[in-house]
Amino acid sequence: MSLQEIEKALSARWPETKINPTLERIALLVDYLGSPQLSYPTIHIAGTNGKTSTSRIIDSLCQELGLRTGRFTSPHLESMLERIAINGSPIDELTFVKNFKDIEPYLALVDGKMPDPLSFFEVMTALAFVTFAEHPVDIGIFECGMGGEWDSTNVIDSKVAVITSIGFDHMEYLGNTLVEIATTKSGIIKSGEFAVLARQEREAAQALLKRCATMNTTPLREGIEYEVVKRDVAVGGQLLTIRGIYGIYEDLFLPLHGKHQSSNAATALAAVEVFAGESELSQEVVANAFANVTSPGRCEIISREPTVIIDAAHNPHGAISLKEVLNSEFNFDKIIMIFAAMGDKDISGFLTEISPIIDQVILTRNSSPRCAEINQVSEIASGIFKDAQISTAPQLAEALEAAKLKALEMQDHGSVAILVTGSVATAGEIRSIVKRKGMTNR
Repeated sequence: MSLQEIEKALSARWPETKINPTLERIALLVDYLGSPQLSYPTIHIAGTNGKTSTSRIIDSLCQELGLRTGRFTSPHLESMLERIAINGSPIDELTFVKNFKDIEPYLALVDGKMPDPLSFFEVMTALAFVTFAEHPVDIGIFECGMGGEWDSTNVIDSKVAVITSIGFDHMEYLGNTLVEIATTKSGIIKSGEFAVLARQEREAAQALLKRCATMNTTPLREGIEYEVVKRDVAVGGQLLTIRGIYGIYEDLFLPLHGKHQSSNAATALAAVEVFAGESELSQEVVANAFANVTSPGRCEIISREPTVIIDAAHNPHGAISLKEVLNSEFNFDKIIMIFAAMGDKDISGFLTEISPIIDQVILTRNSSPRCAEINQVSEIASGIFKDAQISTAPQLAEALEAAKLKALEMQDHGSVAILVTGSVATAGEIRSIVKRKGMTNR
């Protein structure tokens, strides 16, 4: 069986965006598999935005401490293999295929016993559990796919729960208020352990603290128990001073852009402090770990002349962070946006938030069947942008070529950037297109 055949088989299962909120299927599966997820300690991450970046920073910190790490994140940018990483690198195809073959008979058993078959995401989660047990790892770092309480990752017994910033997304499953959304995400907070809570809106914070009180869990709150003390924009990223839970860490270079990434870094640092002995970490360890962090698809410059920036933002909260980064840390005179979003997202909210910094917008589609139709997005965009600002392209490759032509036409008016955003799939596909064309970010 090849990777392509496995991808086809997994794609035939329930997509990860279609949820039947229950842990019954994954619980039965891991029981058949011998509960591999309990064979190593874990850190569990939930939230609306910032989960993947926070996971990657935690990963880098743990590696610098000498721990063998397993990291499970979603969705992927370019390859399914990215979701399961050992020591920061995606697992190889042979390992993926072998582990899938090992668990395949048990998938059929669970499918036969349950009213609904295992979903794509449940199978990927189980693959991560098994992969990390077999290598083995010293720590498993698990990002929730959606929600928390009934997310299939929530059969782990984490020592530390991390909740990144909470906003409105997946409301058809998580609820229509911040309290409902935060309550669902708080389900990863386990009894008697630590919960590291990024800065939240008041209603979300109250829901999270209520869960901590119920579970007798120690809350560690950004702005109270830990915080970013100082942040300066630097070439290629930012310089940070962070007050952690147990120490102050100064002059840390983080090669990621945006105030939200400094918050992610502080949250990751607090989580690792309590995970790795509840004590201050070495300044050198933290400095080296931060300097080595990467977060592909998050305000990432993938080519120059013209500058092409990709960002996986897909909701209004993400659009606000992206707008702030481009306003405060870059000095482009003109920005051309290529936009392709999923049909179930708040497209109007996203475009409204990002519109003040956009000069031209090219509406297009990524290859996902969930992608919003161009005419649907165009109708929304016409109420936010002027008609002269809007154009369309049938696919991302054509949109990129159109954007490059527009950039040439606009270069007499100053520096021009092409921003590609709207979904993780959009960012990943453009990344692949640029690679194939041999463009470079140098």
